[in-house]
Amino acid sequence: MSRPFILGLTGSIGMGKSATAAMFRARRVPVHDADACVHALYGSGGAAAAAIGEAFPGTLAPDGSVDRAALRNTVLGDPERLRLLESLVHPLVARARDDFLAAHAAAPLVVLDVPLLFETGGEAGCDAVAVVTAPPEVQRARVLARPGMTEETFAQILAKQMPDAEKRRRADHLIETDRGFPEAEAQVDAIIAAVAAGRAG
Repeated sequence: MSRPFILGLTGSIGMGKSATAAMFRARRVPVHDADACVHALYGSGGAAAAAIGEAFPGTLAPDGSVDRAALRNTVLGDPERLRLLESLVHPLVARARDDFLAAHAAAPLVVLDVPLLFETGGEAGCDAVAVVTAPPEVQRARVLARPGMTEETFAQILAKQMPDAEKRRRADHLIETDRGFPEAEAQVDAIIAAVAAGRAG
């Protein structure tokens, strides 16, 4: 029985990954958004919220959702607590991904949109990886234009992410977003065509 070609989609902050994921969706390619999945798990009634509240008292908001700031402060600098958190959340994230793949088993191509794909070893579960990229000055301008973003926060986020140059080196496909939407869309179309040609061959 055939299964979909699994394309990992990743890119550092400010590179245009969300816009690129939307381009795949617009072409009727199923996209699994790992960030949205975690938001749902952490939300009121989410599968992870109750377990996190039990393991880390004081980390739930009044509506039963996870207070991300409180949780971050609870696990920051404590590897043991971070490991416990990961042991609660990672299996739920994996189950959601597996459910997505099962739901779209007949699709020729699916996209796993994962911000920290390489950092978490997630590329092992993909047939190929597309990295969304842009020059550092474009990335910087985009990120610092976001409400509430500071140089310090931007630096902290970058420190947790694999350098763009390394992601580019590991990529099977590059999607460059600094030359406008039509150019990026053409690159998305080329990837879809390459997958289709590979499956036909």
